[in-house]
Amino acid sequence: MATFFGEVVVAPSRAGLDEEEEAREETPEDREIRREIEKKREIDVLWTWQAGGCAGEPLVCSRFIVAIGRNAAAFLSSFILDSVCWEVVGVVKLWNEWCRTSSTTNVLPTDSFCLFYRLISDPTVLLCQCSCYVAEDQQFQWLEKVFGSMQKKGLQVTILSTCPVADYKTQESTLTLVSPFLKALKTKEFQEQVCCLLLEQPNIVRDLPAA
Repeated sequence: MATFFGEVVVAPSRAGLDEEEEAREETPEDREIRREIEKKREIDVLWTWQAGGCAGEPLVCSRFIVAIGRNAAAFLSSFILDSVCWEVVGVVKLWNEWCRTSSTTNVLPTDSFCLFYRLISDPTVLLCQCSCYVAEDQQFQWLEKVFGSMQKKGLQVTILSTCPVADYKTQESTLTLVSPFLKALKTKEFQEQVCCLLLEQPNIVRDLPAA
């Protein structure tokens, strides 16, 4: 059962399990291996900058823009980050089947990193360029640690993500759609003008953007 809206829940399945496998108890070696894997899959958020210079205090943030996926991250690089107005202020370290990050925070944006930038002229505006893969079991931890570092009051969050046109559900033929095209979802708290049409039902958002 989901504990909050947007949480990714994996339904348990007993398919493929026989009675012998169900009855097998976990050995101490199994438990140790499982603990080591869980520890390795823990996410670390490292900040190189603190608002006000006070370590441990939440970052004062008015706008937080998150680009998830290679296309969204490339959009940020091409149209927003391609100037001297931004500086890297943090990085997410994570390890999973498709992502390996190093222990250094002095890195350039690559497919294996999730980087945070702040606007030099207004330090309360932050960007996150997340082009690395975040596994299902790491998504809630990613949210908890990233947003746990920020002040929630007055915070406006914008998520940029992409999906294949073939996944878009419409009564029209997807062959006639002019792509790429832009759709939006918003919460009831967002009172500003939306820059494009809203995403129609039954289309949904998945994975980290949904979370």
